[in-house]
Amino acid sequence: MYPIGATLVYGRNGVCRVRDVGEIKTGEPGRLYYTLEPLFQKETIYIPVDTKGPLRAVLTREEAEELVRSIPEVQVEAVNLSSLPALSRYYQQAGRTSDCRELVRFIKTLRARRSRRAGGGRPGNLEERYLHQAEEQLQGELSVALGIPREDVPGYIETVIGAAAAC
Repeated sequence: MYPIGATLVYGRNGVCRVRDVGEIKTGEPGRLYYTLEPLFQKETIYIPVDTKGPLRAVLTREEAEELVRSIPEVQVEAVNLSSLPALSRYYQQAGRTSDCRELVRFIKTLRARRSRRAGGGRPGNLEERYLHQAEEQLQGELSVALGIPREDVPGYIETVIGAAAAC
């Protein structure tokens, strides 16, 4: 069980702080629930302590630094889907992850699709929405793990990757 004050990642809700652990009025009697407050959203989440769902500790600083250094090696996924329903299913499935390395792969895949678009056309709203969600989720966790403001994460990544490329 995670203690009150712990910082966790809860699926696509991103980074949350455990505000309380205990029974809740609308819950099953005798069952303990986490009360989670997402750090970058305005809501409260209640989930059972014994959940098998996507709940995990935030990356450590060392894990976050290693992830950032590994970004150039993360391979883009080949996505050869042209129908909107098929793309939508792919984006929904790929966007459900809370694994940071998979988020990096997803972001790189969407950006590669954007850059390969014939004639430099605008990406679709669906693609942009999932790209934005994935970037927000990854940047939120890296922000907490690295102890820097969320808006500084893209610059931090560029600096680290640029320094690695210069070596």
